[in-house]
Amino acid sequence: MAAKKSKSAKSKPAPEDFRSDALAQALEKQDIAAVALALRHGTTVVPLVKPGARDNPLDSGEVWTYRDPNTGDLALLLFSDAKNKPANLPPGVGIYTADWLRKFLGAHPITTVFLDIAGPHPMQASPEELLKALDA
Repeated sequence: MAAKKSKSAKSKPAPEDFRSDALAQALEKQDIAAVALALRHGTTVVPLVKPGARDNPLDSGEVWTYRDPNTGDLALLLFSDAKNKPANLPPGVGIYTADWLRKFLGAHPITTVFLDIAGPHPMQASPEELLKALDA
């Protein structure tokens, strides 16, 4: 008798899919040029308030951002690995490309971008720096 395959195991992405080795290595070196290259040619992990509907490829979910209650400044958090996302953030994550990041930064009043904010190798950049790097 053939073993049944679990449907849930097929539909869930593997944990290694929520990682960008190139971005992790660039952050470890604190090399902004390598970070730019990794973002331009790879993916990044983004926290989601609400994940997108699995059966709708056009629904990419609602991205979580941080608004400073004192200044109103809006920050975007990007991660090289879903494991680096602090537990106090919403549990959902998405994987996004450079095209998505370019459009998101252009459409929202983001004042700063944190990469791996909780470590192991955090970095901070302005949206303008990232857009310049993405378009290089």
